[in-house]
Amino acid sequence: MKVVDHIKNAKKTLFSLEIIPPKKGDSIKNLFDQIDPLMEFKPPFIDVTYHREEYVYKERENGLLEKRSIKKRPGTVGICAAIQNHYHIDAIPHIICGGFSKEETENALIDLNFLGIDNVLALRGDNIKSEREFKPEPDGNAYASDLVKQISAMNRGEYLDDELLNAIPSDFCIGVAGYPEKHFEAPNMNFDLKWLKKKVELGAEYIVTQMFFDNQAYFKFVDECRAIGITVPIIPGIKPVAVQKHLTILPNIFKIDLPAELEQEISKCKDNAAVKELGIEWGIQQCRELIEKGAPVIHFYSMGKSDAIHRIAHEFF
Repeated sequence: MKVVDHIKNAKKTLFSLEIIPPKKGDSIKNLFDQIDPLMEFKPPFIDVTYHREEYVYKERENGLLEKRSIKKRPGTVGICAAIQNHYHIDAIPHIICGGFSKEETENALIDLNFLGIDNVLALRGDNIKSEREFKPEPDGNAYASDLVKQISAMNRGEYLDDELLNAIPSDFCIGVAGYPEKHFEAPNMNFDLKWLKKKVELGAEYIVTQMFFDNQAYFKFVDECRAIGITVPIIPGIKPVAVQKHLTILPNIFKIDLPAELEQEISKCKDNAAVKELGIEWGIQQCRELIEKGAPVIHFYSMGKSDAIHRIAHEFF
């Protein structure tokens, strides 16, 4: 079922989560062990992140450098198929621009369509760690809006081969990312919102936000979206803080702010166990207000951990 239909049919706020594929060599059982405790909250869908192939250069015995491909977390498509088969709920793969030509993107989407995947989350993706800025593949999509455009074309039966006759349209529900505190590359919020609206006009049917810790940022973001004519569901993304290092790691990686009150309380904590308890309590407060204000879904970023999410979700779902 499509995400927008899950939301339309729901009588209350839904629970969902995002998971990260296990590292190469790990068992999918470990992933299921993380998901199993959360199934009591009846998530209608689970997102699965995609991690692009990268390269490292290693010196050989003769002194020459050898370029080696690394992909520490493969398996997004396979995990989505396993989730749908194992739990009988919808799995949503992240589709990214980086590392794919348009033809490779089309082939991946065809595979997903054959598997009965109804939803995709279209993202530009991050730049390679060794590069200062994002560089698309030759003949690849440069922006998430380009990716949305390609998926929407397939939904109309338009494939890259314009000589293909009687092609069967796909029927993906397309989600995109939104940034309550602005995408870090956007010069201002108005610019960011303009391109978010463009993605919706090209075919995006729902928005999932970057994590945030100040609900007012989300409410303001929703108001600004509605003011410029964005009417699709906007799903808030939540991540409970768990360790002292999150004070610097989360702002650095995700380009977000932590409210002064949260920062001060974390700084008072004597150890990570205390930080975790604080993160759970903060998450409960966030969710309570979001649900009271009618958020369609509470979407949790698990990052491989489920115990704190379970304690927060247990209060509401």
